[in-house]
Amino acid sequence: MSRLRLVTFNIAHGRGLNPIQGLTSPRKLRVNLRRIAALLDQLAPDVVALQEIDERSRWAGNFDHLDYLRVHTRFPHSVFGINNRRTGLLNLCYGNAVLSRKSIRSAETIVFGQRRLGEKGFLYVELDVDGRCLPLVNLHLHFGSRAQRLTQLERLLTWLREKHRLHGRTWAVPPVICGDFNNPGHHDDATASLLSHLSDYGDYVMHPATGLTFPSPMPRRALDFIFLPEGCVRVRCEVIRSMLSDHLPVAVDFEF
Repeated sequence: MSRLRLVTFNIAHGRGLNPIQGLTSPRKLRVNLRRIAALLDQLAPDVVALQEIDERSRWAGNFDHLDYLRVHTRFPHSVFGINNRRTGLLNLCYGNAVLSRKSIRSAETIVFGQRRLGEKGFLYVELDVDGRCLPLVNLHLHFGSRAQRLTQLERLLTWLREKHRLHGRTWAVPPVICGDFNNPGHHDDATASLLSHLSDYGDYVMHPATGLTFPSPMPRRALDFIFLPEGCVRVRCEVIRSMLSDHLPVAVDFEF
């Protein structure tokens, strides 16, 4: 059995609790990212799945947030999954990312559409955990449209079926799926639909079963989840109290 600690966290472009993107100074962005790094040091995860993280965006200080976090957390492995690119005076480049203490065998980014701002997607990585392949999906769904979320979900499921056909024999367990789903698990929406469709791969369990993650000062909604497949046992999940983003991070420990 291998044990893993995973954290998923939408870091809101590093702006903290500032509600307006682009009004946070580069100095304050770096301060907040260092505080996020300190929190990750305290949580001591093996793998971190990040959403809304910038590679180089004018509205987020024009520096690489993943590299900055990697240096301050000393994670040996990292990969970006860029969903949005725009050049010019108002340049931006952001998406999802993974920090890992485990080797990353491979990575692939799937972007749902072609918008240069606000586009969502998912980052797929295969982690080497004690010589076994653990597949992981870091997902960010549309925030305002149920119809868009369901369309995005169908894209994910179609992609996973093909990936399973080609590589499933190398997986230790079916893919762990985590991220910002932008809808709660108990509504007739993408989160509940995903849990239902994942039964094709076995019995998945959604974490946290209870606990609210948004907005962080006074959480009223559960939007951030980790789906663990059959074969993941001795699971412990917690929603982490912090004021470093408008979302709260979710951590799970499990064996597989």
